[in-house]
Amino acid sequence: MQIILLQRIVNLGKLGETVDVKPGYGRNFLIPLGKALPATAANIEKFEARRAELEAEEAKEVAVAQERADALTDVNVIMRAKSGDEGKLFGSIGTRDIAEALTNSGLEVDRAEIKLPEGTLRQVGEYNVDIQLHHDVTASILVTILSEDGDNQDSAEEVEDENEDYSEE
Repeated sequence: MQIILLQRIVNLGKLGETVDVKPGYGRNFLIPLGKALPATAANIEKFEARRAELEAEEAKEVAVAQERADALTDVNVIMRAKSGDEGKLFGSIGTRDIAEALTNSGLEVDRAEIKLPEGTLRQVGEYNVDIQLHHDVTASILVTILSEDGDNQDSAEEVEDENEDYSEE
């Protein structure tokens, strides 16, 4: 089935491209959600008439996402969690926790925008976390996880130092 994309769709194409998709994907998902139109002669003419409007909307979305990314530049989120002697957290810190911390600091971020490619954070330390605000706009923030009792972090570093001393012998 040939369709015209009304917006960028990951792994499929950009705005205005005519692509082939399976009929079920086109009829049951893309067309009802307003992401595509069937590629008929009448729809192609309608699309060409609206192309400038759709491209302007896309540019506006990118500009808004870029403003949000600029606001997130140099943001450092400090979180405290219970941890064991070796710096391993009791539990984990995920996208929901990071989004909540950012929202509490006055920056509106949805948890779906936060990308943790290696999964949840389970160790005390510093992590660079990407926030995908738009297909083309990504911001990076620094998340620092500290132990609720400051002693645990120091002892974890001492344990690592001791382990290094033993491994050298």
